[in-house]
Amino acid sequence: MPHRPLACVILAAGKGTRMKSDLPKVLHRVAGRPMVGHVLAAVAELDPDHVVVVVGPGMDDVAAAVAPYPTAVQEQQRGTADAVRAAFGLLEGFNGDVLVLYGDTPLVTPETLRAMVNARRQAGNPAVVVLGMRPDDPGAYGRLILNARGGLEKIVEYLDASEEERAVTLCNAGLMAFDGARMTGLINRIGNANAKGEFYLTDVVQIARTEGLPCAVVEGTPAEVIGVNSRAELAEVERIMQRRLRKAAMDNGATLIDPDSVFFSPDTRLGRDVVVGPNVVFGPGVTVADRVEIKPFCHLEQVSVASGAVIGPYARLRPGAEIGEDAHIGNFVEIKNARIEAGAKVNHLTYIGDARVGAKANIGAGTITCNYDGFGKYHTDIGAGAFIGSNSSLVAPVKVGDGAIVGAGSVVTTDVEGDAMAVARGRQQAYPGWAARFRERKRAEKAKKA
Repeated sequence: MPHRPLACVILAAGKGTRMKSDLPKVLHRVAGRPMVGHVLAAVAELDPDHVVVVVGPGMDDVAAAVAPYPTAVQEQQRGTADAVRAAFGLLEGFNGDVLVLYGDTPLVTPETLRAMVNARRQAGNPAVVVLGMRPDDPGAYGRLILNARGGLEKIVEYLDASEEERAVTLCNAGLMAFDGARMTGLINRIGNANAKGEFYLTDVVQIARTEGLPCAVVEGTPAEVIGVNSRAELAEVERIMQRRLRKAAMDNGATLIDPDSVFFSPDTRLGRDVVVGPNVVFGPGVTVADRVEIKPFCHLEQVSVASGAVIGPYARLRPGAEIGEDAHIGNFVEIKNARIEAGAKVNHLTYIGDARVGAKANIGAGTITCNYDGFGKYHTDIGAGAFIGSNSSLVAPVKVGDGAIVGAGSVVTTDVEGDAMAVARGRQQAYPGWAARFRERKRAEKAKKA
């Protein structure tokens, strides 16, 4: 089949008043990504020629979030057909296929969208393809009524449906695919003679059938088209999304000790034989290589972890952290914008920021790289095989050479040569009997006051 152009129109102008939020509904996050971002990721898998996002007036933050895709403004909230019309100006002269989706349905999959496009391109040449579903409880969903040939005859809203039509289990999921050459004429014929005075996109099927144009249905799963209109629905969508991501991780060879307590981002990448303990959170931009162990209660975001590393428990890896092969990052350790090279150990109660820790170096408990002076960030370089004693502070910019040793409790402010030892702390002094005399004096003072 020759290439046929594809455009996608994403409706994202809804205010989401039931969310009770100053944030536009489609920018609420699921698995760390705005809902409309999930929809854009799904349509990107189809490699469309055009993508248009329809927003409401003043929704500059939505326009910024979907950039570089262009936006069209629906000036008044007058229904779904009116929202699609707002995109016409950016699709003028387009005669390919057009998918219409919703920015608050982040669970829709590329496979379902591809099935809709393929159905639109079948030999029957339907003018409209509607996504249908069969929920366990059809409730008040609109019903899809098929004709004797299996084509879509009409969409009937529940309140307008007869008892026979209400018994139909095939329901309208809302998404549609159009023949672009016929879409504009069909949608422009939709009127608003209804109780709300709105232009409903669902009316397009009846208009197409009146003109003798065929319409078709593709069935998807109910979970894919769950729309988010409340915080409770947002939580339900998060639950479903996390279940998908956990399954994908395990299918690809990772072990999740307690899957329900692990949270992923859509772009999390885990290698084979990775073991993830309970209560681990993967923020955006995490790549973990093979044979890594991530112990309980860790948080990772915008980091890479090389094979064989051990992370945690209770470790926090912040943006820019690069953990080398077989490195150990232990309990209550925070790494930010730092490279921990192969075999290095940062095991206890330590902050390493804006730094390099060389291969097989050992960082003692309570060590801090002092990287910020209130105005700028500065780099600390710790050489291969270096040993940093416990409770040390390395005041950046500073370099500790290969094989050097820093004595425990030191405050290092100047470079340390390779294989040297640096100690920077007050000299210990002892005063025999001082403690006993101190206690005796204090007891006497207390007795005198009594």
